[in-house]
Amino acid sequence: AGAKDDSFGVLDLAEYTKNRPWWRKIFAPNSGSSAEKYNVATQLVIGGVTGWCTGFIFQKVGKLAATAVGGGFFLLQIANHTGYIKVDWNLVQRDMDKAKQQLKFHSSGSKMPPEVKSRVDEV
Repeated sequence: AGAKDDSFGVLDLAEYTKNRPWWRKIFAPNSGSSAEKYNVATQLVIGGVTGWCTGFIFQKVGKLAATAVGGGFFLLQIANHTGYIKVDWNLVQRDMDKAKQQLKFHSSGSKMPPEVKSRVDEV
């Protein structure tokens, strides 16, 4: 029967964390808050970079959305002007008059200031 070996290997945690990839250091679950994990300069850099990236993405998406909405409106106007779209303006006027009557009926029961009432009538 052989002798039992009671020797254990020592794990140096400092060396273990140095060899871990950077994304595991940042995204690994940790019980401490980020304020305890990183110094102020690191937090400012991370916040600045993520803020800049967010702003850049929203800028590009906003421009794309504005271009799509404006382009769609422009194409609708061209289609209307060239005759692809026919608008029944009498029907539109009749529906607008009906909406005005309903609005007057609903607003007559409440006491609104004259400024608000005139704005509502304009709308």
